[in-house]
Amino acid sequence: MHIIVVGCGRAGSELAYRLFRRSHSVAVIDEVASAFEKLPPDYRGRTVQGEVLSRDVLHRAGIEEADGLAAVTNSDTVNAVLAHVARTVFKVPNVVVRSYDPRAIVIHEAFGLQAVSSTRWGAERIEDLLAHGAGRSVFSAGNGEVQVYEILVSEEWKGFRLHDFLPEGNCVPVALTRGARASLPSRGIELETGDLLHVSATRKGMDELRQRIPNPGRRH
Repeated sequence: MHIIVVGCGRAGSELAYRLFRRSHSVAVIDEVASAFEKLPPDYRGRTVQGEVLSRDVLHRAGIEEADGLAAVTNSDTVNAVLAHVARTVFKVPNVVVRSYDPRAIVIHEAFGLQAVSSTRWGAERIEDLLAHGAGRSVFSAGNGEVQVYEILVSEEWKGFRLHDFLPEGNCVPVALTRGARASLPSRGIELETGDLLHVSATRKGMDELRQRIPNPGRRH
């Protein structure tokens, strides 16, 4: 695939190099020539210096043949405009926008753009690590709206079943590992000490689960 990365800061240079290492055709655009110094010495993709919204610069980066474009400059506005132009004018099929301001996510989504907010995701992840002892996030989808959490079953949970405390709707079991063997658990499975449970949940669902963990109520 040919992918264009617009913005060669820390995120852009890392992304471009990772894509290059996976054997993709990569072109990086930045207005400042010295920005390309952030790329590792063994990067062999294309670098294009110039105004990122210039049609000529985008042409030199190969936008007519691009399979994907990542707008990761330090300006949310520029990223949004770039993404919109890539989608509507050049018909790039896969466009991703980096958003610094979490409040701008709604605007990006209104235009049908895929947006990633490292600010919001990072804040939510740090909150989890600081404030919640039960259940650590091991995977995050989108901007953290849905995450996969890992829970180690302690002695006090032996004999309880998943449906005793798993919230309906916003929290679903993903996998249960017992004796080094993983399975797809039903909500009626009886837990054993040392089980490693993975659940997929929204933030609301995980908050409900954490409230239930200390006191799941009567056994069913």
